[in-house]
Amino acid sequence: MADLPKIKAHLALVAVALIYGLNYSIAKDVMPNFVQPRAFILLRVSGAVLLFFALTIGMKKEKIQKADWPRIIAAGFFGVAANQLLFFEGLNITTPISAAVIMTTNPIMVLSLSAIFLKAPLTWPRIIGIALGISGALYLISQGGSLNSIFNEGESLGNLLVMLNALSYASYLVVVKPLMSRYRPFTVIKWVFLAGLLFVLPFGLGQMPEINWSAMPAKVYWEISFVIIGTTFFAYLLNIYALKTVSSTTVSFYIYLQPLVATAAAIILGSDQPNRHMFLAAALIFLGVYLVSFYRRSKAQ
Repeated sequence: MADLPKIKAHLALVAVALIYGLNYSIAKDVMPNFVQPRAFILLRVSGAVLLFFALTIGMKKEKIQKADWPRIIAAGFFGVAANQLLFFEGLNITTPISAAVIMTTNPIMVLSLSAIFLKAPLTWPRIIGIALGISGALYLISQGGSLNSIFNEGESLGNLLVMLNALSYASYLVVVKPLMSRYRPFTVIKWVFLAGLLFVLPFGLGQMPEINWSAMPAKVYWEISFVIIGTTFFAYLLNIYALKTVSSTTVSFYIYLQPLVATAAAIILGSDQPNRHMFLAAALIFLGVYLVSFYRRSKAQ
């Protein structure tokens, strides 16, 4: 009989992929008609801070060592503030499917940053994989045209911001890794989110008065709640639960389900349709991810 804890861990990771995949279209439906991106991030992060601190009430407190606070602050900047601000600003002006495809470059960026800062080994298949993945992302950003159009106010700029968000999140994973080995995950997450909130406040406060809560349909209230409670709070909890049983490599594999879920959700909700640029970019990115993450293991088997 299969290992029950492992089955539960994989079910948790499938749930995370579903939550993140749905988030692209749900968050896109809220912005910008009802909530501007930076105000939405302030709602999301402040709500998550309250939930994470409430969750740890009654738990044994851990003291963060003085030397680790700069790393906590850096993790808050890269993993919460820059990451989420770039993603929502980008999603606001691009499409859910494009954003989901670009996000799969995250493992490639993690490897690149690990090679630079943690001296992780680079083989030729991985170097080729990095080149293919970045090429696919740039192709999607330019929509198959010239990169000179990237900074136009439109989908290309949105795709670039989502790519920078993936780079920011990759930086967060490299920065936060030593903390996860020294403290409980709940301790790290609550302080990282609090640090991130301090960075988000100056950007989000200015857009908060623009929210017309009384004119907001009930559907939008549910969508905002989903982003705060589902995408932020429960997704983090489910990932932590899975990490108790399976490896971080296994956890990262499930990011590849997000484009599939995001595409299905976008088509069903009518918020996006796939095109040939998306398919070609996805092929380049997934081939790159295979060379970076799975080629060595498959050759060893």
